[in-house]
Amino acid sequence: MVLKIVQVGDPVLRTKARPLTKEEIRSALIRELIADMRETMHAAPGVGLAAPQVGQSLQLAVIEDKAEYHKNLNKADLKAREREPIPFHVIINPEIELLTPPEIAFHEGCLSVPGFMAVVSRAQKVRVTCLDERGKPGVVDASGWHARILQHEIDHLNCRIYIDRMRSETFSTLENYQAQTKA
Repeated sequence: MVLKIVQVGDPVLRTKARPLTKEEIRSALIRELIADMRETMHAAPGVGLAAPQVGQSLQLAVIEDKAEYHKNLNKADLKAREREPIPFHVIINPEIELLTPPEIAFHEGCLSVPGFMAVVSRAQKVRVTCLDERGKPGVVDASGWHARILQHEIDHLNCRIYIDRMRSETFSTLENYQAQTKA
């Protein structure tokens, strides 16, 4: 089921999400939430979605960057962003370690701030220690666009939105951003 994505200004986006217990992770309720979040992310479309974005203050996010999302991007942009397809995965109760300084700047958008973009500096490499959808511990080492997505979604779990990190002078409507990148 496609869930409603809450918009900036909703208090759930500014509340630190609570961790899930292993029992909760294995519950039918959380399995259903993960399936609904995946469907919601695809419908948007987006490459990541955190539980607070669907009104659930839980340390849970889903991530997937499908190859079909890259069709309209040129090879130079894909290479510059280190953007490659990312298979679907779930992160629960994540702890993030930045392995490089947050110096890589690209435009970001957010499903909870629709129609806008801004430049955000992020680390090029991260390590995320988390649980998967079965409650199994794991480590995700990521670089490039995958690292950016992880940082963005984990920010949501810690009550931050990209506009808190953006270079304010770059804040733009999506329409103006697209017009400028085509020029």
